[in-house]
Amino acid sequence: MAAALCAVAVLLLGGCGTQVAGDTNGATATGAIPWTTMQPSAVTAAQLAADQRTLTLTARVPDGKHPCVRALKAALTASERNILWVQITYSSPSGDRSSGCTGERTASTRLVLPKPLGNQKLVVDQDTQFTADGAKLPALRLCGELGCNPPATGCTTASYEQAMIAADAPEHSYRDAEHCDGKWLVIDFSWRTGPVCGDTTATPSGCTSRLGDRVFFRAEPAGWKTITASSTGGCKAVQRVEPKFPTALCATLAPLSASLHPSYPPQSPSATATASQLP
Repeated sequence: MAAALCAVAVLLLGGCGTQVAGDTNGATATGAIPWTTMQPSAVTAAQLAADQRTLTLTARVPDGKHPCVRALKAALTASERNILWVQITYSSPSGDRSSGCTGERTASTRLVLPKPLGNQKLVVDQDTQFTADGAKLPALRLCGELGCNPPATGCTTASYEQAMIAADAPEHSYRDAEHCDGKWLVIDFSWRTGPVCGDTTATPSGCTSRLGDRVFFRAEPAGWKTITASSTGGCKAVQRVEPKFPTALCATLAPLSASLHPSYPPQSPSATATASQLP
């Protein structure tokens, strides 16, 4: 009888399904939404209990009107030298947006290490590092892009490299000049652009075509902090943002060459009109 009624519904309404309009409780028109194994979008904190072995890890996981996470767990996957590798996984239907799991929340899971953490670094989900060194226990210290012990700010090559990362400089950038007093820093840098170097048919050559920028920094406990960027000379641009920036480091700065920092003037009215007439 049910089959007959469904056949009638197919003729009248176009089909029979399992999903009610507006319902995203784990079902689609073709069946249940699958739960798949995933990793968190971010690991935000780690705590170490007094026994030095029990870890509590906090991560960002999917959230929605209906249950979105189950079987959240952390597992020790490897141990080499002074590093412990841990992976967090969970099961979720959030791969299908119709599940309603389109938000995020924090959730925690525990892991008991085979021995005390000690001075070992903890690497969670490949790229998030924590350490007890310099931490205010029970919370472990979240390390940055340069690891758990980045170079101190100062007028050194390692420190300048840290500043380039803070400025999000393009890959393969190289420094043209630095002006530093240990607490404040200016870096002029440039990077190649255009055709690949070595292409003898390119005009101009990829190894002579480049762009550049000038970035101002302030030293903070976590490393160099970007203040602003400007291609103009002197101190006006940076001191408008940070009046304390020392004049001695910026007064003699010349404007960057136009070839390193090109501008693109707006199109003329005639050019705009011509473009609008194109099909």
